[in-house]
Amino acid sequence: METHAPHPASAGLRAEAGPLRPEAVKLARSLRLVVCDMDGTLLDEDSRIPDDFWPLLDAMRERGIAFIPASGRQYATLAAMFSQELAGMPIIAENGSFVVQDGREVHSSTLAKSVVVGIVDRSRSLGRKELGVVVCGKRSAHVESTDPHFLENVEKYYVVNQVVDDLTAVDDDVLKVELFDARDAKKFALPLVQDFADSHDVVVSGENWADVMAKGTNKGAALRALQRSLGISPAQTAAFGDYLNDYEMMAEAELSFAMANGHPELLAAARFTAPSNAEHGVPTTLKALLNSDAA
Repeated sequence: METHAPHPASAGLRAEAGPLRPEAVKLARSLRLVVCDMDGTLLDEDSRIPDDFWPLLDAMRERGIAFIPASGRQYATLAAMFSQELAGMPIIAENGSFVVQDGREVHSSTLAKSVVVGIVDRSRSLGRKELGVVVCGKRSAHVESTDPHFLENVEKYYVVNQVVDDLTAVDDDVLKVELFDARDAKKFALPLVQDFADSHDVVVSGENWADVMAKGTNKGAALRALQRSLGISPAQTAAFGDYLNDYEMMAEAELSFAMANGHPELLAAARFTAPSNAEHGVPTTLKALLNSDAA
């Protein structure tokens, strides 16, 4: 998942205070697609979509520019956040493993039952109370732990969820298995599943979250498929992100923006920097892009 405070190494970083760089202005004139991460990117410090975003969404639609949310969050959660604007909007959910448009599944990638069982068994064997497991299905998120802090975090990102007696017996199409560690996912949760990386995609998606997905599953791959279906090139695409699960997405957009509060590796991978999410960096940058297009 994508809940994360500003990375220490990115503290103090800010986007250029003046106009967009010339190469960004040039690309903005042919902009047809904007894809945007949610937590730490579009959402403000209170995990809300800024009010100044909605008029920009209307302006993009008037100009024929598509907007796509791309998140580790559940589809149902994202659909609720954009409930008044869903018509025609593709949504990249579950870190690229589930793509839906107008209530219709466009793409999905799922995990084999044996993989799910293996991860659940490993987590149980640790006996670590700070570690929680979310089996993320198409129909619901499934958990065993009833720890209040864990459930509070689950409910924030998975509005459709259920507590079950046995995660290995879940009957659902599993999109990913997500590990939550209350202390540090990279230090404690990631080593538990790192050996899956040869055959699956394993990513730290937030300070407290690590995901295991089918090989080749990421936001970038989902974006690439949507670009093909829409007939849109990377030169016509802007992407915004802040964390490592946004890394592949940056390569699919020539207007790639890492947030100033983002992970250092993403800041290095992106072509441009946007102000932090606390400063409403996405709306600020979108306004500048749209003004460049109109100039």
